[in-house]
Amino acid sequence: MAVFADRYPDEAKVVRAALASSFLALLIGGAMGPLQTLHRIDYLRIMPSETYYTVLTLHGVALVILFTIFFLVGFYQWAITDSLDRPSEDIRVTWLWYGLMTAGAAMASIAILGGFTDATDISASVLFTFYAPLEAHWLFYAGLTTFIVGTWVAGADWFRSWWNWKKENKGEKTPLRTFMVLTTMLMWYLATIGVAAAVLLFLLPWSLGIIDSVNPLLTRTLFWYFGHPVVYFWLLPVYMIWYVILPQIAGGRLFSDALARIVFVLFLVLSVPVGIHHQYLDPGIAEGFKFLSASNTMFLLLPSLLTAFTVVASIEHGARQRGGEGYFRWLTALPWRNPAFTGMALAGLMFAAAGFSGMVNAGMNLNYLVHNTMWVPGHFHLTVGTAVALTIMAVTYWFLPRITGNPIFSMRLGLVQVLTWFVGMVLMSNAMHRVGVGGEPRRTADPFYDFEFEGVIGSIGELHLQIGIGAIILTLSLVLFFIHLIFSWFGISATTKITSEAPIRKPLSGKEHAPAVLENFRLWVAIAAVLIVLVYTIPIASIIAEGGLFGPDVSPVRPDHAPLFSLSGLATEWVVAGLAGAVGAIAAIAGVLR
Repeated sequence: MAVFADRYPDEAKVVRAALASSFLALLIGGAMGPLQTLHRIDYLRIMPSETYYTVLTLHGVALVILFTIFFLVGFYQWAITDSLDRPSEDIRVTWLWYGLMTAGAAMASIAILGGFTDATDISASVLFTFYAPLEAHWLFYAGLTTFIVGTWVAGADWFRSWWNWKKENKGEKTPLRTFMVLTTMLMWYLATIGVAAAVLLFLLPWSLGIIDSVNPLLTRTLFWYFGHPVVYFWLLPVYMIWYVILPQIAGGRLFSDALARIVFVLFLVLSVPVGIHHQYLDPGIAEGFKFLSASNTMFLLLPSLLTAFTVVASIEHGARQRGGEGYFRWLTALPWRNPAFTGMALAGLMFAAAGFSGMVNAGMNLNYLVHNTMWVPGHFHLTVGTAVALTIMAVTYWFLPRITGNPIFSMRLGLVQVLTWFVGMVLMSNAMHRVGVGGEPRRTADPFYDFEFEGVIGSIGELHLQIGIGAIILTLSLVLFFIHLIFSWFGISATTKITSEAPIRKPLSGKEHAPAVLENFRLWVAIAAVLIVLVYTIPIASIIAEGGLFGPDVSPVRPDHAPLFSLSGLATEWVVAGLAGAVGAIAAIAGVLR
């Protein structure tokens, strides 16, 4: 079968554009990682502490919103087009949603970058969790709104393709990849109601001076109504990759189509009414509703456990097709030299660890011990930083030839890249969890301690060193990824083009075994809506009754501006020379591995 880029050249251009935007955000956000990490642990302080929060905002927004969601829309466009075997209904609409997302991303990024200089009043050092009383420039809120509207249009574009496919294929069950796309977007439409209300009704008018004040607890609650489901918006394309692509690389097939559909329906129903578990320490929400949110969160373990069973069964089938035997010896038959497989497998392993730390976050009593400590970023560096980011990097080695027609530059280089990312994240996230248990706060530029916890978790200094080493290894891995990406994307040193690709093999238990009720999207959306109403109506009504819709009167907090770098000319030369040397060394390694 011809490669996707040849079969659907117009759609492939959109996919490539979305992935280019995703990887640009990864580059920008990733560059901010070591800068803020080494500043925080007092190893390399080349910026004022006021600027730390601007760097942290750019790091968070670029990676957890722009990088992940741009990849999602590109990957989902491929999934819809390839699984329905039909082009976009109107490629102009497809380019429209990409254009809206790009414009929104640019607006929000400009607002954040304004915080690096005192030459302008534009700034948005409000972190990824951009609720009041921190106030950003209106351009930031307008940009996020435009970006999200773009994702809405993308979903409508995909639903339109599906509806037309259904008209031409009456009685046929929806292909699995399309089913996954549609359930993800239905969840997203429900989840973004909260952030849309927070931004359009409160934060944007507040930043424009149309209203004088907002209710901080209300905007915080509306943010977390969106803030936890967005985690699954990042995660569900990764689940698609694990379900559909990972078994192919392993040499087998998906174990069960029906189980995969059930998992996505469960995420649609259960993802939204859980956000209050981020607000256990907020006094304005009744304890009973916090407990209800905790219970709902624990139910989300079910689709994750089903995924673990289905994916492991699928790759075991692949290993046995490759000659694997025994209870555990089949593991040695898997294609561990393939960076796509190894990266995804290691990402899944880290996601299992993230599930355990997530259970601590979700439980009320244990959450009190780690709330707002470094334990929390340790957890989401396992989720979005590893399960999502490492899977995206790994699948790129499988996906890129299909959308460019160019072969991968070096599988050995790719293997080194995914392994170094795994090692770096193990070191950093482990130390983050441990200093969190020690009580070190997050979101703080200068968290210095004079006491130690030796014999329990190690000294603070030792753990900070581990965080710093992990951040440096991750940075090197990121540079390796981009060297490899550029060589592969543009076919540098490639002598031939790829002209064919293997089709996705059908599951062992196909869609004919999936219950028809799973495609009753109206039913599942209605159930999700009922759960949302039960969980949020009374808490939000109580918040408004207690503090008012636009009050109490809280003064906005606008972080101070400061230049990013305060380096002498000589120090700047050292930094530039060091970066140039690191890039040269990595390029030399790439040449050897090639």
